[in-house]
Amino acid sequence: MNDFRQFEVFPDHAECRLATKVSIHEAAQMITAAIVHARERDQRNLLLDITALSGFEPPGIGQRFFFFEEWARAARAQVRVAFVARPEMIDARKFGITVAANNNFTAEAFTSKPEALAWLRALSEE
Repeated sequence: MNDFRQFEVFPDHAECRLATKVSIHEAAQMITAAIVHARERDQRNLLLDITALSGFEPPGIGQRFFFFEEWARAARAQVRVAFVARPEMIDARKFGITVAANNNFTAEAFTSKPEALAWLRALSEE
């Protein structure tokens, strides 16, 4: 499950694409592992493409709360994550992003890779 052949390092960020059919809890564990993988390799900016993860419905508010707290712990305020996800997986109110911010985890969700990269690059310029 923690196969990071799809983990690439670029000068200003790392990218990881997760693509498989799993349960929502397995997907969350894969995301946690990708964040830890980036942190352990001193990658400050991570573009995490989860558009090809399938096998589950969009998470509910309780799941979003739990998952984003878990990802914040994994990031340890050392990794910023730009999630690229299918539109139906992104909460319109971005509740998970609020949970992230409340836990010192810089994260944002996008539906396209160019938007995600622009956001990560803007953070690097700050």
